[in-house]
Amino acid sequence: MTAISESIIDAETADGVMGISVKQPAEGGPYPTIVLFMDAPGIRASILDFSERLAAEGYRVVAPDLYHRHDYMFGLMPEERSGENASRMGAMFQSLTDEGIQQDLDDALSAVGVGADEKLGTIGFCLGARAVYRALMRLPDQFVAGVAWHPSLLVDDGDDSPHLTAAQLKQPLYLGVGAEDTVQSVELLQPFYDVVAPMANVEVEIFEGADHAFTWPAEPNYHEAAATGSWAKTTALFRDHLSS
Repeated sequence: MTAISESIIDAETADGVMGISVKQPAEGGPYPTIVLFMDAPGIRASILDFSERLAAEGYRVVAPDLYHRHDYMFGLMPEERSGENASRMGAMFQSLTDEGIQQDLDDALSAVGVGADEKLGTIGFCLGARAVYRALMRLPDQFVAGVAWHPSLLVDDGDDSPHLTAAQLKQPLYLGVGAEDTVQSVELLQPFYDVVAPMANVEVEIFEGADHAFTWPAEPNYHEAAATGSWAKTTALFRDHLSS
């Protein structure tokens, strides 16, 4: 089993200190960097466990705390998501913006010392899917591969909705989707899926029986077929496009 080095880097930003989880193999390197964008419950054990598993594949996994403007490394496991905690999580989620998340990305890359010519991958869960898409489109020369599991927010009423520009995406993108997603249904995101359907660089894989947040073994909606299937496609994509 690969030994993993783990640390929290505190980055000074214009909006206060941002914690950044960094995990990578303890020996050797340097390793290709993958930026991981969290979902609504924040930086918690499930995110950290996934980061460690991905790091064991031979990557430096960098997960910035997108809620740092409100709290330090806020995260809730399922048993903690009720009452005041749930209200706080909802308010923090609603406060997120594309601009703020992309600034967090830039600050995180600077804090961990990513070079301007380093080729990166990125993965996001739920709201993180939109962050992945924005990063791919904004920094196409640096982000060479993207992955989104149980994606959200890829279709909206704005004139900058991701589905309106998806046809311009050049990098490979994999999306693992639950057919029974009750948070962001297949039907809701169908305009995005329709645009990318003919694109050879984008794969949308829909898993029957899987709900939203199927990723996390310690959480209620874990769906083994969706999680293992998405994992296989994710690791293959990064292996093909990120060199050691």
